[in-house]
Amino acid sequence: MKLLFFTLLLVSMLLSSSFVADALAAQAPAPTAGPCNGMCNARCAKAGIPKRCLTYCCICYSKCKCVPSGTYGNKSECPCYRDMLNSKGKPKCP
Repeated sequence: MKLLFFTLLLVSMLLSSSFVADALAAQAPAPTAGPCNGMCNARCAKAGIPKRCLTYCCICYSKCKCVPSGTYGNKSECPCYRDMLNSKGKPKCP
């Protein structure tokens, strides 16, 4: 009986680890096409939700044609990027 329990426990741990690996792979930044690719990948390198960051960064790039350097801040380098707001009045661009 103990052997059956440990076997089932081992199998469930192996299966759950593969689901976790799949979930982590799904959160990885998706490659984007177009000129924003390199700049936005650099900007979103440390983002908590990289896919969302890349999406909004590319939207902002398409309107402003610039992306601030670094992973955070430096928005004074690109006033259009800095001043773009979402519908709630908060900064749109990461």
